[in-house]
Amino acid sequence: MFNKRTRRNFLTLSMMVAGGIVGCANFKTSSTARSVPQTTARSLPPTTTLPERILGKTGEKLPIFGLGGAGKTPLSWGGHESEAIALIERALELGIRYFDTAASYGPSEDHLGKVLPSYRQQIFLASKTAARDRDGAWRDLERSLTRLNTDFLDLWQLHHVSFDRELDNIFAKDGAIQAIEEAKAQKLIRFAGITGHHEPDIIIKGLRRYPFDTTLIPVNAAEIHHPRSFVTQVLPVARELDVGVIAMKVPAYGRLFKPGVLTGMEEALGYTMSQPGVHCCIIAAENVAQLSANFEVARAFQPLSEEAIAAIEARTTSSWEDNTFFRAWT
Repeated sequence: MFNKRTRRNFLTLSMMVAGGIVGCANFKTSSTARSVPQTTARSLPPTTTLPERILGKTGEKLPIFGLGGAGKTPLSWGGHESEAIALIERALELGIRYFDTAASYGPSEDHLGKVLPSYRQQIFLASKTAARDRDGAWRDLERSLTRLNTDFLDLWQLHHVSFDRELDNIFAKDGAIQAIEEAKAQKLIRFAGITGHHEPDIIIKGLRRYPFDTTLIPVNAAEIHHPRSFVTQVLPVARELDVGVIAMKVPAYGRLFKPGVLTGMEEALGYTMSQPGVHCCIIAAENVAQLSANFEVARAFQPLSEEAIAAIEARTTSSWEDNTFFRAWT
């Protein structure tokens, strides 16, 4: 179906084009394989105290709580390497195994790549590309692999897909979906996903157009009130297709904790993880103390009763617009 040009040939061609030396149809390729530094394997705690769920049709059993690499966090800030390293190391000490990042998250991939290789076989590592074309996606993938010091990603996602025209570009002859197919065939990625926080209908169209393994979408106690809610529209489709659902924007960057709304992460995470069809969530942390506190909430999670869910929704009725501000991001 797709042009099966290999990663090696793609990289060689890219360098030759950049150097202005491609002048004929036939040329020989030379190996440009990236050398991943050898690391000593280290072990995570033998068991995790976090509740676990199967991530849809991937079959992966993951803790319900993972570390996000964007937002107000040292992971994505320049000049905060020591704080970022401390965050990652603390996450590993706690038994967190799911790490989320993206090619566009500043130094996030670099920071993760300094710590995670020693634990590579024990963690679930996800990154993203915002490219909609095949070659652009390949460039992002190669850069992500290099920064993360790994030879494969567990999950590679199409980042913040927001419009019909983006889907058309992704599924065009030279669209990013070709890079996904080729990367899977070459075992550079295990699973593929689609993410978005702008328009649920676009995510639904993507899920019906291609057998994505996962979707990363906003699921929080205010999103339910939006007239086009990811909770009411995307979750049923994901369940129908057995797509793994990863929740983001759980506390809406802390806005849900304003006076008169939610009391804390217990209610924010409790609400999100009590939604049918949600398998796990990713939450960023500003520091080690916040990460540890979020972990404790996740460890103590128990599904909320219908009465508790209704009470939380009642408190977000008048504040849903403030807490779904991310819907304007594209």
